[in-house]
Amino acid sequence: MSEDLKNEEMGNWLDESDSFKKIHEHEVVEGTVVLVNRDEAYVDIGYKQEIAIPKRELAVPEPDSAEDVVKQGDVIKVYIQSLGGENGGVLSKVKADAEVVWDKLRAIKSNNDDPEATEIETVDAHINNLVKGGLTATVNGLRGFIPASQMELHFVKDLSPYVGQTIKAIPIEIDSPKRRLVLSRRQLLEREREAKQQEIFSTLHEGDVLKGTVKRIVDYGAFIDVGGVDGLAHISDLSWERVNHPSDVLKVGEVTDVYVKNVDPEARRISLSIKQTQRDPWLDRAENYREGEFIEGKIVKLAKFGAFMEIEPGFDGLIPMGELSDHRIDNAEDAVAVGDIVKVKILRVDLKRKRISLSINRARREGARATFRRYQPAPVEETPKTEEAPKTEEATKAKEMTEE
Repeated sequence: MSEDLKNEEMGNWLDESDSFKKIHEHEVVEGTVVLVNRDEAYVDIGYKQEIAIPKRELAVPEPDSAEDVVKQGDVIKVYIQSLGGENGGVLSKVKADAEVVWDKLRAIKSNNDDPEATEIETVDAHINNLVKGGLTATVNGLRGFIPASQMELHFVKDLSPYVGQTIKAIPIEIDSPKRRLVLSRRQLLEREREAKQQEIFSTLHEGDVLKGTVKRIVDYGAFIDVGGVDGLAHISDLSWERVNHPSDVLKVGEVTDVYVKNVDPEARRISLSIKQTQRDPWLDRAENYREGEFIEGKIVKLAKFGAFMEIEPGFDGLIPMGELSDHRIDNAEDAVAVGDIVKVKILRVDLKRKRISLSINRARREGARATFRRYQPAPVEETPKTEEAPKTEEATKAKEMTEE
């Protein structure tokens, strides 16, 4: 044999030896399918011989025939479980596919953990079973676990309705050597909510009137969803009338108009009002009264600064301290008591401040004269003499009050 031929053969042998050395156990390599039958497929991975892969290691679930998965000439990825032995080694396409999935999941998690990431990558997780503490799910053939606390934004007592569903989730814990995959739907929902909130807060302004859906009722008010963000309508902002409990005027799921009172993007707070979308019934009542009119009502409350008189049920006016009596008093009870029926003159109707000021003093000074004009008796010649005395007495009293 010539020296050149020996050198060429030696070079080829070294090349083959180098290629063999590049193949290691427990790694994923590419191979070419050279032969397929019902039970197995023979794959060339550059080793000293082709290695058979049984059909159970070609796909999950196990196919009826290896020919249903691969065909001659296909280039596939395989996982090298071991090399050597009578069969040349043990390969698995199932585990190689799993490793590809693990790599993809790690890439997804890395991207989602990047604070500068603009989009959240998700996986499709098919819910298989309800287990203690959560749910099991399958992601591209890999078994994963979704803790109960990671399913929704709120606590869910019964997770069984989710079994059989396919949901969007994100990987939050990956340990491929231990085959551990933990998924979260809640974190995805939180991120979606955060993005939605930023959008809402950038477009929401004080004074806006929009539709909202009652989400939750508490003792001090109601939380109302306005396009994906919850705002609070305090109990005092639910109605112009007095409300004992929010559930008396609202129910969960109800759609209502709301007025935006305040928006605080930093604190993520929205103050809402339902009553400000409606006309204040106080104004309707106030329009029935004019300054200078004389009316009659019942004292319903005493205060340090005066007394409140009920003009109509639920509609009061204030008699200031100086208008309760014609002489100085220190306390309202020195002039009136709760339950007293009094006549007053309307001093002012303040629609802006929603206040009606009343006066007993002026009613006394001017009311008798006004009453006299309103109820002026008929001429004497047309009236029986028996009635002259009381009428003359009434006129005399009116005159005295006018002079005072």
